[in-house]
Amino acid sequence: MNRREVAALLAYAVKLDPRSAPADQAAADETLDQWADLLADVPPTAPHPNGRSWDASQVVRHHIATSPYPIKPSDVSRPWHSFRRDVVDRHHDPVPAADPDNPAAYRAELLGTRHAVAIGAAPAATFRELTGGPPPEVAERLAALGSYVPRSVAQALAEFRPRRAERERRATEGLPDPLDVACPYEQCRARVGEPCRNFRRTPRSTAHPSRLDLATTQHYDRQESAA
Repeated sequence: MNRREVAALLAYAVKLDPRSAPADQAAADETLDQWADLLADVPPTAPHPNGRSWDASQVVRHHIATSPYPIKPSDVSRPWHSFRRDVVDRHHDPVPAADPDNPAAYRAELLGTRHAVAIGAAPAATFRELTGGPPPEVAERLAALGSYVPRSVAQALAEFRPRRAERERRATEGLPDPLDVACPYEQCRARVGEPCRNFRRTPRSTAHPSRLDLATTQHYDRQESAA
């Protein structure tokens, strides 16, 4: 959000909860500076693939309606980052329109689309485009994950081994697998095959964005080399 959008959001918060009104103009300017800094990467609205769209004003309204504490900018930014992670997790990279014989343009469009989805500027693509069948490396990728089991058995076991099930899904659909590469994020550095970890060193349910970007780049580099 830009400063004008943040100012409108603050005005809406004060309208719903007059206790949050700044005492004077200096306090109002300081509050606006703080909110504008923390919400610079948070859009006012954004689409979600399941129809549950993001609306910062509704987040403000929900907080004021349910919490006894005055609203802070982090009460808006934290829900946004959770929303963003969910959208990115559901996104399947569409085939870029750029010429695949131009690797730089192809990769730039791919990463640009992912970035647009991440910031809420574009809707997530929730289905994989049909491109004439699975890529040739699918069987090799599945074999690398371990011994093969019948599909019906794998589906029955999926809830008990969600990480492997997700890796098998990505391999089958020809999607990049972040666990194929080491995490480049300084505070994580998870090794190949290991999940990313948070600052408490607890395994995360999703990979760090920089790891997914690296896996995406290497995935399409391999496809271009094999073509």
